[in-house]
Amino acid sequence: MPGRAIPASCLLLFAASLFSAVAIAQPAGGSRMLAATPPMGWANWNSLGCNYDEETIRAIADRMVSSGMKAAGYSYLIVQECIVPTGHRAPDGTLQPDPKKFPHGIPALVAYIHQKGLKAGIYTDVGTKTCAGYEGSFKHEQQDARTFAAWGIDLIEEDFCDKPKGFTAAQLYARMRTAIDGTGRPMLFYICNWGNERTWTWAPRLGNAWRSTGDVGDPGRAEWNRILGNFDQNSLHAASGGRNHWSDPDMLEVGVPGIDAVEERSLFSLWAMSAAPLWAGNDLVKMTPETQEILTNRDVIAVDQDSLGQPGTLVLQGPVGIQVWARALAGTGSPQALLLFNRTSEPAKMSVRWEDIGIYHAVRVRDLWSHQDLGLIPEEYSTSVPAHGVVMLRVSR
Repeated sequence: MPGRAIPASCLLLFAASLFSAVAIAQPAGGSRMLAATPPMGWANWNSLGCNYDEETIRAIADRMVSSGMKAAGYSYLIVQECIVPTGHRAPDGTLQPDPKKFPHGIPALVAYIHQKGLKAGIYTDVGTKTCAGYEGSFKHEQQDARTFAAWGIDLIEEDFCDKPKGFTAAQLYARMRTAIDGTGRPMLFYICNWGNERTWTWAPRLGNAWRSTGDVGDPGRAEWNRILGNFDQNSLHAASGGRNHWSDPDMLEVGVPGIDAVEERSLFSLWAMSAAPLWAGNDLVKMTPETQEILTNRDVIAVDQDSLGQPGTLVLQGPVGIQVWARALAGTGSPQALLLFNRTSEPAKMSVRWEDIGIYHAVRVRDLWSHQDLGLIPEEYSTSVPAHGVVMLRVSR
């Protein structure tokens, strides 16, 4: 780092330790044990919004396989929003999906997804209406959970629009949690309440993944500043997440117009350092080779999926916008992932001394974006980092 790097604020590190200490343990069993590592998958909202139908989703499933994303670990295909028009319930209350979008029905679409070796996700809301004005699950939680189970669904995402009066967020999400448990089908529960009502204090005992932030972007457009904001907010609470209850800063924007390839690599690295779920949100049918290479980087994915499940922390703070983050990893040699992050709008020369991160010997270093082993490096590592860019390393004895 330029000049002598100084340790980051002790308050930040203390806060991370405190959150880790008070993280709420989940009860064992059933749907609650479906995410030993952060879940990975794809969802339509950030690129397609409501502009999809069953053929779109089938094409996405095909592309998840042919692009190598499935092989890289992306297992869930989530159909988000615009599924059941308002009022489209049968006389007995059963959900009736949009026949124009799903002329062959949801079970047939789910069967196709399963045939591809993928898992199917569905979307609903704690209110009577979803954010786009479609049918929500309030007062139908048990019935809807049974319907989703009958359809063969593997993941339920529940949003937070149209919140009913007189209920806390925890109470509303507990209703669906109980309903899922009652179906007898393992279905991952994704709590999407945008970090409201101190999500990190109650969601870990209810959901397998829970949003710690607002939306990272609007459909079809990525914004660098919103990405940074979500990362920063999530970093305050990521340590409250962990095995089977991961803290989520929202969708990946890799391949969504609005940011360049340098920023996309940074985004992917930041989410991996955070032990965050990896939800791709780009249009896979139009995915470029460069985007595909970023999303399927096995070295970076391995950091995200590391079995210790400990999110990274800010360990060095240089001049404004110059940071080093570290994440402990499982394995012999006390491995760590290091992220040299240049948040500024100009290239920066950055250095990290091993002693500044608690290492007092030479270490073996691998660059996770160039996929190169850099050998045994004593004392210090230095490099140039582009504007809004990262260098991501794996270091070990």
